[in-house]
Amino acid sequence: MIFSLLLTLLYCSFPMSAKSRSGRRSKKKHPDLRMVAHADLPTRYGPFTIYGFSGRGPREEAVALVRGNLRGKAAPLVRVHSQCLTGDVLTSLRCDCRAQLELSLRKIRRAPSGVLLYLPQEGRGIGLMNKLRAYQLQDGGMDTVEANETLGFAADARDYQFSAQILKQLGARKIRLLSNNPEKVRQLERAGIRVVERIPCQPRVSKISRSYLQTKKSKMGHLLEGF
Repeated sequence: MIFSLLLTLLYCSFPMSAKSRSGRRSKKKHPDLRMVAHADLPTRYGPFTIYGFSGRGPREEAVALVRGNLRGKAAPLVRVHSQCLTGDVLTSLRCDCRAQLELSLRKIRRAPSGVLLYLPQEGRGIGLMNKLRAYQLQDGGMDTVEANETLGFAADARDYQFSAQILKQLGARKIRLLSNNPEKVRQLERAGIRVVERIPCQPRVSKISRSYLQTKKSKMGHLLEGF
């Protein structure tokens, strides 16, 4: 429900033209993946086609904003973005999520083809309420990794198998990935997506989010420059 509300807020807040063909043959390999709907989505970053996907469980749902021919010779530019209510919608400066989202949309707009895949993985997979509990622990002096682990979660609980299934169904089996996270690259490749290039997704850093990003680099192995 929170994911549906967030998508409504995102549409009002900000969120390529060409219509991408869904991969019918992928349904045989991923019978639990269903393309629910698609529609034109005009945004301040240009026109997209928005697709809704659902899987087996309540957490297996996502939207994909698509531009261009994903089955062409050139690998499409792809951003796999985790939902962040506090950043994407409420403009929190504790993280760089909204800045990454906006940077990705600008880059995809300039590319011949691309996908922004938006997933309900709040708080690196721990959910919104647990993320707020982690914020409270961080206010007491913990960093983002310590807070998640204190609550009994992994530093990063996200899984990208469902993301890979969606990309395959869209026809994006070979991609250029906008990401600073080498684990995301590894998981997608293990799931059958060929990442031909990793492109940094590093917007301007605020003073407030600097320590958060330093932790992601030092403890989670994110590839960030200037820290």
